[in-house]
Amino acid sequence: SFDWNDGLFDVTWSETNENMLITCSGDGSLQIWDMAKTKGPLQVYKEHTLEAYSVDWSQTRGEQLVVSGSWDQTAKLWDPAVGKSLCTFKGHEAVIYSTIWSPHIPGCFASASGDQTLRIWDVKTPGVKLVIPAHQAEVLSCDWCKYDENLLVTGAVDCSLKGWDLRNIRQPVFVLLGHTYAIRRVKFSPFHATILASCSYDFTVRFWDFSKPNPLLETVEHHTEFTCGLDLSLHNRGQV
Repeated sequence: SFDWNDGLFDVTWSETNENMLITCSGDGSLQIWDMAKTKGPLQVYKEHTLEAYSVDWSQTRGEQLVVSGSWDQTAKLWDPAVGKSLCTFKGHEAVIYSTIWSPHIPGCFASASGDQTLRIWDVKTPGVKLVIPAHQAEVLSCDWCKYDENLLVTGAVDCSLKGWDLRNIRQPVFVLLGHTYAIRRVKFSPFHATILASCSYDFTVRFWDFSKPNPLLETVEHHTEFTCGLDLSLHNRGQV
């Protein structure tokens, strides 16, 4: 158990060291922790000026980079071996809720924001690569399909999930309806190209297959409060 003096909003495992993880917190800082040394964080990065709400470790073999997203409307790029950020990405016009690396394209990440957009970034260029007006509401979460480098999903305060093909962003490739309150987190399955899971302030977790005429596979109602996060196991295809 690790303690920090402010709320922790997100966590990501290191892709290089099984004992290492990074959290981000309400004071705008990122903390690197080592499970072998529980006395305190190995390092603290304090650059964001408002809540750091999202953190993700890159999963392509080409690099070891971390991206963070903040309520200060910026995303920052970090190399955990370097004591300060490598780069700051500006363009969002409201808080950033989610920053997720592409599992396919080195140096590419997506961000979801309260400005109602999904944005695609390339670490080699400072400006935004693509702006997708994804919802007419705050976008709280996004994820990349594990089997199609051009496909992403967004989840928003309008209770909908939308799929986006980066080659044609004029309209979504699918829209999934069923949640009754804002969708807080969405994740694609690591085992099935068309299956995803979402959780919501409506207390439910839902599983979807967007290739089916009736895409809602299952609604899980075990929780008695807001369901704020979920992830799918890479090791056990039935475990969430």
